[in-house]
Amino acid sequence: MESLEVSFQLILHSGNARSHAMEAITFAKKRNFTEAHKSLEESGKELTEAHNVQTTLLQAEASGAPPNLSILLVHAQDHLMNSITVKDLAGEMVELYSTIEPLRKEDLNSDGN
Repeated sequence: MESLEVSFQLILHSGNARSHAMEAITFAKKRNFTEAHKSLEESGKELTEAHNVQTTLLQAEASGAPPNLSILLVHAQDHLMNSITVKDLAGEMVELYSTIEPLRKEDLNSDGN
C-alpha cells in the first residue's frame, strides 16, 4: 500500500471513529444508552481498521522498506491519536451519564412527593 493511500485510509477510519464516538455522547445526553453503546462499538471497529492500516506501515518498516514520511502521514497519525482519545473520553461520558440517570430519576420522583 502506498504511503498516500495509507494516509488517507488512516484519516478515513480515524474520522469515522471520532464521529461515532461523538454520536455516542449525543445519544447518552438523550438517555439512549443502547444506541450510545452501539456507537462506541462502531467507533471501536473503525479504530481497529485504522490500526490494521497502521500495522502495514510498521511491518513495511520492520522489513526494511520504511514508508515515505510526509506531512500528510504525520497528519493522519495525529487524526488517529485524536480519535483514540475522543473514543476513550466518550466511553467515560457514556458511563457517567448512565450512572447519573438513575439518580436523576430518583430525584424527580422525590420532588413529586
